[in-house]
Amino acid sequence: MNKKVAILLANGFEEGEALLVVDILRRGNIICDIISIGEEMVTGSHQITIKSDYTIKEIKKDTYDMIVLPGGQPGADNLRDEKEVINWVKDFNEKKKWIAAICAAPQVLEKAGIITNRKVTSYPNEKYKEILKKSNYVDDEIVVVDDNIITSRGPATTFPFAYMLLEKLGGDSKSLKKAMLYNDIK
Repeated sequence: MNKKVAILLANGFEEGEALLVVDILRRGNIICDIISIGEEMVTGSHQITIKSDYTIKEIKKDTYDMIVLPGGQPGADNLRDEKEVINWVKDFNEKKKWIAAICAAPQVLEKAGIITNRKVTSYPNEKYKEILKKSNYVDDEIVVVDDNIITSRGPATTFPFAYMLLEKLGGDSKSLKKAMLYNDIK
């Protein structure tokens, strides 16, 4: 399969949304690189510091099939305010490559100008609904797919979000859900 994903992290990222996605994709035999937009060490919104695989300056975006933008504050704002991240999003959209954003991170897609009249969701508060007003905002779905864009709502929706990413990359989410006991949760 050899699909390759870049999960872009900024200080203040939501640890669960980032690391659970990495975990599920790697379990699904997808190469998933943790890319810091700044220094090698990145600290999440709950003060968990991780070592990235690469910094954004060390890698080439063309080698990836998907980018993932986790939420968290101020992480999502830091992604939104980084010019190179916006360039990545625009480039991936032009090439119809997968772009995934969860929680507060869909605001990055708005800043890149790629969600007008497209279905997206986000963390369900008025602030993000206002930021995403040019989109066709979806309030009643956990994971929303519109062409090459995948969005989700927040920390508790990370499992279905990550499994959707795996499916869209051609991975076997059904077997992985069973192995991880996901289907046993009632």
